[in-house]
Amino acid sequence: MLTPKVPALLPEDSAASSGTDRTLAILEVLSSHGHAGMTIAEIGRTLELPQNSVFRIMDTLHERGYVERDDSRRYALTGKLLDLAKPKVGDKSLAACAFDALCELRDATGETAQLAVCSQHRCVLIEQVASRQPIKVLGEVGLRIPLYSCAPGKAMLAALPQRELEEFFQTITLKKFTSTTLSSKKALLADLAAIRERGYSLDRAEGMEGIHCVGAVVLDGNDFPVAAVTVIGPSFRLTESTFIGIGKRCISAAIAIRQRLLA
Repeated sequence: MLTPKVPALLPEDSAASSGTDRTLAILEVLSSHGHAGMTIAEIGRTLELPQNSVFRIMDTLHERGYVERDDSRRYALTGKLLDLAKPKVGDKSLAACAFDALCELRDATGETAQLAVCSQHRCVLIEQVASRQPIKVLGEVGLRIPLYSCAPGKAMLAALPQRELEEFFQTITLKKFTSTTLSSKKALLADLAAIRERGYSLDRAEGMEGIHCVGAVVLDGNDFPVAAVTVIGPSFRLTESTFIGIGKRCISAAIAIRQRLLA
């Protein structure tokens, strides 16, 4: 049997490949700078790219809505990339199926209710319903945080099959963000066992000082964790005495979302 030869990369193919690499590198470096954004000169210096090349790419990205530019000509990512990759279960949008349950959760607790998914061993916020309290906690849709330092992330970790949980520990270096972060494998495994036992997860200012959250996992038809719901608020309001009641409401919300996904 003859093995077909892979055609050599033509000059125009090489140029296209180079342009694609540069575009992806720019998107990645912009992602690391968040709302602060970067100027074309800063992007060029960081990536060691010619400014004219950066300008052409940024002009296209801006025109197509992937980046925004402020008055000081700093560029930042918009949410368009996230819109293209909104998580689904089957043909149903997770965010759409969760919205009513999140509203009910916010109204019942008085705090911000959020929906998060797991991506590359990080917890990614994809939807939220803001608290009506004058002092509230909000995240930015698309925000990525370590799975082990937040309630929704730990809820998903606790529901992972053992093989995938071990892969997580082999891939991640546990770090301490606050005095209460569970930064050892032993402590985190003990907490995950407790989460499985009671059905909801807790974050006692483990990712950020002064912020507590309670979460519960959303399972698909094969009992695999596809998302998690969480209630997040300032620690002076979201206290230990409220955890059990909010935890039960998170479990109910997660079940309602699952039912909508599987209907």
